[in-house]
Amino acid sequence: MRFLLLTLLLFPVFLKAQSLGGRTVYNFLEQANPAQVTALGGMNISTLTSDPAIGFNMPSLLREESDQHIAASFQSIYGGIKNYQIFGAWHSKKLATVFSGGVHYFSYGTIDQTDAGGNQFGELRLFDYIAQAGFSRTYLQHWRYGGNIKFIHSSYGIYRSSGMAVDLSVSYTDTARKFQAGLLLRNMGAQLTAYEGTEKDILPFDIQLGISKRLENAPVQFSFTAHHLNQFDLLYADTSFNNNNGFSSAGGGFRIDKVFAHMVVATQIYIGDKIELSAGYNHLRRKQLNIGKTGNGLNGFSMGIGLTFKLIDIRYSRSYYQNNQSFHQLGIAFSLRGK
Repeated sequence: MRFLLLTLLLFPVFLKAQSLGGRTVYNFLEQANPAQVTALGGMNISTLTSDPAIGFNMPSLLREESDQHIAASFQSIYGGIKNYQIFGAWHSKKLATVFSGGVHYFSYGTIDQTDAGGNQFGELRLFDYIAQAGFSRTYLQHWRYGGNIKFIHSSYGIYRSSGMAVDLSVSYTDTARKFQAGLLLRNMGAQLTAYEGTEKDILPFDIQLGISKRLENAPVQFSFTAHHLNQFDLLYADTSFNNNNGFSSAGGGFRIDKVFAHMVVATQIYIGDKIELSAGYNHLRRKQLNIGKTGNGLNGFSMGIGLTFKLIDIRYSRSYYQNNQSFHQLGIAFSLRGK
C-alpha cells in the first residue's frame, strides 16, 4: 500500500511522460477484455463479480474467492480479426495476496508476402499480444489495492515493436451499503523498441474513476465510470469530411459533449442468483462513430447476459460500433478447486 500511495504522490511526474492528446502507440491496450466489461460499455472498474477476468483491467477487484479460477473469452470481428484472452488467479494464504496472470491476443490474419515484381513467396502473420502478471491485497476493512505489469508486443511482418506498462488500482467496498468505488491508473509505461523506420511513441495512458451502487430493495445495480481524466478534450471532428458531406463539425471551446465523452454508464439486473443481465452506454464511442445526425442505430450501446453457477460462469456480450452492425463476445470462467 505504501508503494501505491507513493506512486499517487508522484503522479504529476507520470503525467509528463504520458499522452495528453495526439498520437499514441499500442491502442489495442484500450480494448475491453472480459465479456462482462464489454457488456457494461467497455469500461467498468467498480463491479464485483465472480468472473476473475475483471482483474485483467482492474487488479484490486480480485478477491480470495478467485483462488484457482480460470477465465477465457473469444471475440470474432469483421475482416477476419479475432480476439482471444485467458486469465487465471491464485490466492496465497501465507502472503495474504491474490496473484494473477494472463494473455490477451489479437490476430489480424495473414497477408501475402511478395517481391517488387508481385511474386508471392510466403505469408505474413499479423498480431498483437499483452502478457501480464498482477496482484491484489487487502488494506484495513474496506480497501484493496493491486497492480499489473504488462509486456506488450506487436508484429506486422518486418514492423515489430515491444513495450512495458504498469497498472495500479485501489478499490473501496462497503458490503452493508452495497457500494463499491475504484481508482485506476492504466498503461503507465514506455515503448522499448520502435517499429522499423519510426521513433518511439507514448502509450495510451488513462485515469479512470468508477462507482457502483446496488439498490437496497431491488435486484438492480447501477455503475458510472469516468475515463481519460488526464485529458479533457477527447472528441475528434474531421472538418474536411464533414464539410464535404454536409455534416456539421464539432465546435471548439467548452461543450457539454466534451464532459459526457468521459462517461460510461451501465446497469445490471440480477434474476435470482444464477442470471445477470447487463447493459451499458459509452458516449465517446457513439460520438466518434456516428456519421451525421441520423441512421446511427445503437452505436455506443452494449448488452449481455451471464449465467453463474457454482463451478462455472458463462457470459455473452453484444456491442454496437456501426449502424446495424454488432460484435459478439463469449466468455467462460471455471474453478479448478471443485466443490
